[in-house]
Amino acid sequence: MDWQRARTARLVSPQGNLALIETRWGADDPEAALAGQRDTVTATRLRRTDPLTGEIERGVRLWDADSAAIRAFQDVDRFAYDPRWVLEAAYTEVPGARKVPFEHIKDNGGTRELAVPGDIALTLDGRDYTLLAFDDGGTLLLVFADSTTADGTYAPGRFLSVPRTPGASTVTLDFNRAYVPPCGFSAHFNCPMPPPQNRLALPVEAGEKLPVFSAGFSIY
Repeated sequence: MDWQRARTARLVSPQGNLALIETRWGADDPEAALAGQRDTVTATRLRRTDPLTGEIERGVRLWDADSAAIRAFQDVDRFAYDPRWVLEAAYTEVPGARKVPFEHIKDNGGTRELAVPGDIALTLDGRDYTLLAFDDGGTLLLVFADSTTADGTYAPGRFLSVPRTPGASTVTLDFNRAYVPPCGFSAHFNCPMPPPQNRLALPVEAGEKLPVFSAGFSIY
């Protein structure tokens, strides 16, 4: 499918998920960070709000267009497309700037407040869920786990982008486009983990499972 080919192209691009080789917090000079690096390496600035102090923290990321992960990458294992996993869900916007704590893999149990502009309600296998998806540049990003998590699909969970139209009362969840988060391709990403509300008590056998690398390679 076109989106799968585009996804793979992004993963192996010079600043795709597989290219990230280092994140340096406290640095703010990309040129200095490039000193001594190979000519395939580029640098970008990033910033975040410190979860403890609330202050803006700056950093630099290093990307290698010829990283070991890119060279070892073979494919992303996926479930076969299944139209039954294209679901319409009710969406209720929540007025105001609601923020919900999300735990992140590298934060040792700490949480970060992310803006969640609405609730996604649907019923799966006779059970009602109200899912929380945070705002990701105007698109909703759903971080979820299910009974395949860590048992055939990426642990601790997967991502799903959910387009939304302002004022609309429904959204479409196409789980065939569920994907492995960036931290599944580089240990230098810090990904949010599924909150309790987003843990589904059934197998979501759709979307990406795991990245496939050549024998013996590990991102860690």
